[in-house]
Amino acid sequence: MLVKIYPDNPNIKEIRKVVDVLKEGGLVIYPTDTVYAIGCDALNVRAVERICQIKGVNPQKANLSIICYDLSNISEYAKVSNGAFKLMKKNLPGPFTFLLPTSSELPKIYKNKKEVGIRVPDNTIIRELVNELGNPIMTMSVHDEDDVIEYSTDPELIDEKYAEIVDLIIDGGYGGTEPSTVVDCTSDEFEIVRQGKGELIF
Repeated sequence: MLVKIYPDNPNIKEIRKVVDVLKEGGLVIYPTDTVYAIGCDALNVRAVERICQIKGVNPQKANLSIICYDLSNISEYAKVSNGAFKLMKKNLPGPFTFLLPTSSELPKIYKNKKEVGIRVPDNTIIRELVNELGNPIMTMSVHDEDDVIEYSTDPELIDEKYAEIVDLIIDGGYGGTEPSTVVDCTSDEFEIVRQGKGELIF
């Protein structure tokens, strides 16, 4: 199912339709401020496992990332030092993934790597979804290294490819091709582990 939502002024009825799918454990593809991504309710372990399976990711070995609405309840899901919080406050919302030690609130599937990626994208659609859901959304980019770029940027082509695999796809306009910048904040020495779209402000 392809649902058109405008990023400038997301229709709350459409947002709630998507949230209902997420609450049922469904998988959704949505725009972010970088690339289109596939996600689910981050606290629904079965849905998280389904995404890992689709993407061929072993949750025991890979870092999983979640999208939060803002930084207000981030300490529920990650342990945030004062320095990391200041850095995140300067750069979010924005195209960054901050790696932080996981906290006890997250399901066991996130604890294998003992760290979790935190995203607060500068995109109204996905942030409104998180806000309405009341939980973070576990997120992975749709794009694979060997993908034809159009298939990860054009919502209609994404729909063509993923319609049978996920429960709902949001058409929020064309997506980008550059992933987020990943910053390791698990120690006091902050390190950029992948330079992507964002230029980090220290």
